[in-house]
Amino acid sequence: MTTITAPLIAVIAGEHSGDLLGAGMLRELRQMYPNAEFIGVGGPLMQAQGLQSLVPMEDLAVMGIAEVVGSLFKLLGHRRLLVNTFLERHPDVFIGIDAPDFNLPIAKRLKAAGIKTVHYVSPSVWAWRQGRIHGIKQAVDHMLCLLPFEKAFYDEHKLAATFVGHPLADAIPIQWRKSDARMQLQLDSEAQWIGVLPGSRKGEIARMAPLFLDVAKRLYARNPALKFVTPMISAARAEQFKALQQHIAPELPLTIIDGQSRDTMAACDALLLTSGTVTLEAMLIKRPMVVAYKFNWLSYQLIKRLFKARFFSLPNLLADEMLVPEFAQQEATVAHLTEALALQLEPQAEQTVVRFTELHHQLKQHADVLSTQVVSQLITN
Repeated sequence: MTTITAPLIAVIAGEHSGDLLGAGMLRELRQMYPNAEFIGVGGPLMQAQGLQSLVPMEDLAVMGIAEVVGSLFKLLGHRRLLVNTFLERHPDVFIGIDAPDFNLPIAKRLKAAGIKTVHYVSPSVWAWRQGRIHGIKQAVDHMLCLLPFEKAFYDEHKLAATFVGHPLADAIPIQWRKSDARMQLQLDSEAQWIGVLPGSRKGEIARMAPLFLDVAKRLYARNPALKFVTPMISAARAEQFKALQQHIAPELPLTIIDGQSRDTMAACDALLLTSGTVTLEAMLIKRPMVVAYKFNWLSYQLIKRLFKARFFSLPNLLADEMLVPEFAQQEATVAHLTEALALQLEPQAEQTVVRFTELHHQLKQHADVLSTQVVSQLITN
């Protein structure tokens, strides 16, 4: 075992959810290695923990096959810069956080050069394109799994893996009162609030916000006592959403919140969400929800032929049952979402909270600590 007091740690996160995961890990690594140096790509949370981000994280936050093609030249340039920098500086370990299409080719190059590699957040290889496991094994020394059923898949394929739980399950309390969240955000404590969360990326908002606003408009026409609230990750995304609202539903009683997405969800009686990590947050906060997603047409034509899982939203994948209503592509219509969301405002929707709580306890494993222990073992061995 080698004693390293000031390791050089390379890490890449490609979007906001990865920035959250990475920040918790870097915080723990700084406790273990106060003199560690972090280089790579990350957002404001990881940079606050000392990461030197070599390229803007937002450049990597591209979803969908067609969208990636449009950004391919820039992405390849960033990848080349990062690989060359890492090969020159030879970090003690490389940690790719999610973004597998970007991170795994980098990990493969680095592993071939003798650099230890970790991937944090398993690709959905158990759900689609299972043949990818062979490439993953060439790129990754150790897989950190957020979901309990993922480790079994890697054990079967003889790749070292650890179920670390999900950092969000550690960060979000088991109980979160609506009244506290409404007080925090200065929202009407007596009103019935619906959270509208169309996504954090520009492209997602362009695709999902018009649909969500039409649903909100129809619900408001049925019940003018309803109020709506939307958290936005940045001023630019807030302006984008506000412009759409003024065009589609200017009469809607809608409050736009700067950030604070978890407080916003906790303040609500029901949520309309774009599929992604936010659905897991909503499950852990234990609010009834409806989940939807629309891909670019080309992306969907490819994905629908390859996707093998029964569900696409995280609460349903974890429960292995249709715990929350989910609608994709042509099923994600104003009529379907309106009816499903109206049902989430009924008392029987609270029955799902029991299952949400069970799943919360299953995921609460102190992920930041467990993942850091794995990284430390790779650094010292």
